[in-house]
Amino acid sequence: MGPPPAVADVRRAVRHALGDLAPGSLVLVACSGGADSLALAAATGFAAPRAGLRAGLVTVDHGLQEGSAARAADVVRLAHALGLDPAEAAAVHVGTAGGPEAAAREARYGALAEAAGRLGAAAVLLGHTRDDQAETVLLRLARGSGTRSLAGMPARAGLYRRPFLELGRRTTAAACAALGLAPWEDPHNLDDRYARVRVRRRLLPALEEELGPGVTEALARTASLCRDDADALDGWADEVYARAAAGCALSDIGGVALAVPELEKAPAAVRRRVLRRAAVEAGSPPGTLAAGHVLRIDSLVTGWRGQRRVEVPGGIGVVRRYGTLVFARQPASPAS
Repeated sequence: MGPPPAVADVRRAVRHALGDLAPGSLVLVACSGGADSLALAAATGFAAPRAGLRAGLVTVDHGLQEGSAARAADVVRLAHALGLDPAEAAAVHVGTAGGPEAAAREARYGALAEAAGRLGAAAVLLGHTRDDQAETVLLRLARGSGTRSLAGMPARAGLYRRPFLELGRRTTAAACAALGLAPWEDPHNLDDRYARVRVRRRLLPALEEELGPGVTEALARTASLCRDDADALDGWADEVYARAAAGCALSDIGGVALAVPELEKAPAAVRRRVLRRAAVEAGSPPGTLAAGHVLRIDSLVTGWRGQRRVEVPGGIGVVRRYGTLVFARQPASPAS
């Protein structure tokens, strides 16, 4: 007799996510103790050894709640019982930049990257589910994001892998129940001060009630379709960027320079990707560089009337000088 369906589903998802790793590689599970990451830890503890891999766990103690250190220690003890070794807790300091959710996320990923580098891990597994993907799409849609943002979270991004993006929370909860695991419910997941919590507890249920079942699956499917489109447009933008940057080096002041005639030939969706990339490479933080900033830069190409420099986050200024768009920290005088 095989395992219960939910257990089989989570194990299958993990096996698929680990399929290309070299034998003997170490894979780490990021585990908070919630149902999603707990099911991921159990499935990885089962599947990794059978694939010839080593499996470990990292739990991040954000220090935001009383007793968090004790809960982290409990997760580490459970990890050993699930066959995950090494297993460790990483205590972090959560700052305030970007708001509490963004600050906690930055601290968490910093701790995961440090642990992975120190332990020599080939991959870090994250427990995001299809429900998390749907919430991400709605949040970014409300902010007026483009197709790259609406593509949601990728199944793979560098070191990180998300095996459960095609599974729902009901599956991870059912897997935990079948395996006799007791997930911890983070009180922050019930706090309506957080936008994601409001989407989860209010907006998605309202959409399901008004539009019928399947909204979560449809939003996740939208993310997948947007990702295909965004990948194609990004590839096109790479070609335009290379042509626009050719012969426009700025060795005297640093920064990035792009030939306006090449930008003018590109469709808006491609051109704005090129402009965003140039701003980031010049030093603008991608997390604070908004669509509105890119649109103002774009006006230097499409609506040129001798405008002054456009300021973007990171102290970067963008000016048009003699048919060249210049992205740099140093001020420059605009000219046609």
